Amino acid sequence: MEVVQIALVLHPRNDVTEVAERAVAVAAELGAEVLVRAADARRVPGAVPVSTDELAAECDGVLSLGGDGTMLGALRLVADRPVPVLGVHLGNLGFLVEVTPAELDSALPRLIRGDFTEEPHSALRITAVPRVDSAGSVSGTDRAIAFNDLALARRPGRGQVDATLSVNGLSYGFYRSDALVVATPAGSSAYSYAAGGPLVSPSVDGVVVTPSAPMSGISRPLVVAGTDALTFDLTPRCGTLAVEVDGIGHKDVTAGDRVHVTAEPHAGRVVRLDPDLHARRSRVKLSLLDLPLLPEQLRELLPADVRDRLEARDH
Repeated sequence: MEVVQIALVLHPRNDVTEVAERAVAVAAELGAEVLVRAADARRVPGAVPVSTDELAAECDGVLSLGGDGTMLGALRLVADRPVPVLGVHLGNLGFLVEVTPAELDSALPRLIRGDFTEEPHSALRITAVPRVDSAGSVSGTDRAIAFNDLALARRPGRGQVDATLSVNGLSYGFYRSDALVVATPAGSSAYSYAAGGPLVSPSVDGVVVTPSAPMSGISRPLVVAGTDALTFDLTPRCGTLAVEVDGIGHKDVTAGDRVHVTAEPHAGRVVRLDPDLHARRSRVKLSLLDLPLLPEQLRELLPADVRDRLEARDH
């Protein structure tokens, strides 16, 4: 299927003007139209400004300019109507993004022609239900979707996580910790991994639950099936918790509230132009997670001529 209307999703802060303008020019040469959110119209001359809802409803594909955070936002944008999403790497250590700005001229025509393979990604559907009020009614149910992870994290000075877990309606145990991280396989390399959780292959149909700084209760990571429905009931001893969706603050929950989590397979369609090359790059990036060095420090380990070529390319 050809992509004739491309939604352009931009890093919220970084200057991506040069790459965005090139994307608009290449798309125009191939007869495709580039849509952009009205709030970003001034950042992308030549693109068609539309509302966020129109962007999600009308596009045939998405081009994400940024790092993994921007890519996750693009996937969430079209989660209710999944279309192919291609990431252009303008961040730091990205696992979802595939192409570099220098590869855009060859990658974008392939997206428009439909000449690519797709990597399906599962997502977490999250429903937060507030406690029953004195009148016996419940209001203000909140819903969200995460492609990497959901975190229930303590707010400093406002108590800790104190929650029970039920799987498919059956009581499993309780958590008392600084945070609880529920991750997809793709998201297992993010917050969950930092909290001591396992790396899970994206081909695995499962969900990881990892407590961060556990004090009692379940203290080890738990892997459940992707078909399992999880419910976290916040006990009377629970503090005020921040609900973070893919690392972004979403809302607060507190004692008596209930959080439901279910996995939705194939909620995201990530474009892969060279799956083997992307897999090799990802393995290298995963190996870097355990190195106690910053990216700029890693460059110091390279031969001088290689460093010079990298610096020339970056500038």
